Amino acid sequence: MNRTDRLLAIVLELQGKGRQRAEDLARTFETSKRTIYRDIQALCESGVPVVSIPGLGYSLMEGYFLPPLSFSTSEATMLLLGSDLMAQYFDAQYREAALAAARKISSVLPQELRAEVGYLQDNIIFVTSNAHGSLEEQGKLQLLRRAILDRRRVSFTYHQRTNPESGQNVVTPRQADPYRLVSLYGIWNLIAYCHLRQDRRHFRLDRMEELQLCPNTFERPAELANPPAPSEAPRSIVVRVLFPAEVARWLRETPNYYMTTSEKTAEGLLVTLHVRHERDILQWLLSWGRQVRVLEPASLRQRLAEEARAMLRNAE
Repeated sequence: MNRTDRLLAIVLELQGKGRQRAEDLARTFETSKRTIYRDIQALCESGVPVVSIPGLGYSLMEGYFLPPLSFSTSEATMLLLGSDLMAQYFDAQYREAALAAARKISSVLPQELRAEVGYLQDNIIFVTSNAHGSLEEQGKLQLLRRAILDRRRVSFTYHQRTNPESGQNVVTPRQADPYRLVSLYGIWNLIAYCHLRQDRRHFRLDRMEELQLCPNTFERPAELANPPAPSEAPRSIVVRVLFPAEVARWLRETPNYYMTTSEKTAEGLLVTLHVRHERDILQWLLSWGRQVRVLEPASLRQRLAEEARAMLRNAE
């Protein structure tokens, strides 16, 4: 990044994120703190009102905004394609907001650039498996967004696929403080503090029923402002399975979330997975039928055989 681009990017960073320390800016732009000091001085000399507080960092004077920005073809295309995708994924309120934003961006583009971006828009199509979602899912998303904004606790009943002890499906009432909504492979998940488990948990929206706002409010944990990589229970179980070489292409099309490595061997494709519980991948392994051979652990081989025998009894 040349200096001119970096100066503009620093202003955008301060405008978007508020107060930033010199070391934060140096890390973002992969440069030294000394360079950031010189850049801040150059911005001040050019009339940008940068406020510096020792020990706290830099910020822009309240009320200062950059004039409207110009976009390159690539930038405008990505913004408009992104709005198209978001319009498919969200409920009516946010879908209309995404479309309105796209109209505003398109309206300020020069005619030549607008035609080029429009051509790419027409020829790069996103098709989502659950475009717009069900009315029930849209209602849940809207309620949870409100709960996150207002820091309101929510209550719901949650369907857990299997209980580790009994192996049976269970339904439990929950109360949780909602922190984040995450769409993972087209499935919405809520990250929240669960009062039943007294810990942070991930909840799939399609397993939540009777979702309601509670009158209770909560304090959002400070570490969520700049979160580290998502934490979860350690995946201490190592699973190794072997697939025939001819299955490799199809395996790449439907990889498993827990896969860590895949290696071509003389016997076929050796896949390694790290899981928390054997049940995490039981259904996935069964879906491959005779094309999968579990090498380890032995307990998973036994579990897979028991499940296959139960399926055979059901077919009789």
